[in-house]
Amino acid sequence: MPATPRSWLFAPGDSARKIEKAIGGEADAVILDLEDAVAPAAKSEARRMVADALRDAGGGRARLWVRVNPLDGEWTQADLDAVVEARPAGIMLPKAQGRADMDTLDALLRPLEEAHGVDPLPVLPLVTETAAAMFTTGEYQGSPRLAGMSWGAEDLSDSLGASDSMDADGRYRPVFELARSLCLLGAAAAGVPAIETIMADFRDLEGLETRARQVKRDGYSGMLAIHPAQVPVINAAFTPSEEEIAEAREIVELFAANPGAGTIGWRKGMLDRPHLSRAKQVLGQADD
Repeated sequence: MPATPRSWLFAPGDSARKIEKAIGGEADAVILDLEDAVAPAAKSEARRMVADALRDAGGGRARLWVRVNPLDGEWTQADLDAVVEARPAGIMLPKAQGRADMDTLDALLRPLEEAHGVDPLPVLPLVTETAAAMFTTGEYQGSPRLAGMSWGAEDLSDSLGASDSMDADGRYRPVFELARSLCLLGAAAAGVPAIETIMADFRDLEGLETRARQVKRDGYSGMLAIHPAQVPVINAAFTPSEEEIAEAREIVELFAANPGAGTIGWRKGMLDRPHLSRAKQVLGQADD
C-alpha cells in the first residue's frame, strides 16, 4: 500500500457482504462506516460487526479505518469503546469543527489506547461539513494525530439549506468549490495530504477519471470512493505516469549536477527550487 493512500473506499458497518468485498478489493484504504451509512437502530450491531472485521483482518488492519459518529451527537464514545481495542489503522472524524474537535477526540482516545496497549491512532477529519467548519480549516496545523484532511459536500449542502451542490453540468457551485479549496489550503498549511470527497454517481467512471486527474493537478493526494468500481480509476489517476516520473528524474538530476544553482534552464523553461521539491514528491509517490 502506498504511504499515502490514493483510494479510500467506504463500506457500511452493518453490511457483512460489503465489508468483506471492500477488504478483499483494491482500495489502498477501507473506511468501515459507523456514521451516515448506518441507521440509528443498527448502530450497536454495526459496532460489533466492525470490531469483528478488524480482529479477523489481522495484519490487514493496516489499511482499515473507521468513521465514527460526530462529536456533537450521542454515539462517538460508544463507537470508540467498540473499535479501539480492535486496532484500526485510524479514525475518520466527520463534521469536524476545527482543532478543538481534534483535541476532544484525542482526550477520548488516550484512555482507551492506554487501557488496551494501542499505539496512538491517526485521525482524518472531514473539515467542511458544516458552515461553521469552513472558517476553521486553517487551524489544524500541529495537531499530533492529524493524518490528512478531507471534505464533504452533502452535509455542507444540508447545513446551508442548499437544494443541491452542483450545476447541471456536474460542476460544484462556487461555495462548494470554496470548500474544496479551503480543505486543500488547510492540509497544505498543516503539512498533510488532502483527500478529495466522493463522486456520488458511481456509474460515471469517465467523469470520475476527469475529476480525479483535475484535483490531483490542484494538489490533492487521493480520493474517497463509495463503490469498488471507482477504486481502480482513482488509483490510476493518482499514480504518476511514466512521463511524469521521467521528467521528475530529469529535474532532480539537473539540480544534482548543479548543486549551487538557484535556477536552471530546461527544455520546458526555467526551473527553480519549488520545481525540485515537486519532482521529489513525484518520485516519492512512484516509489511507494
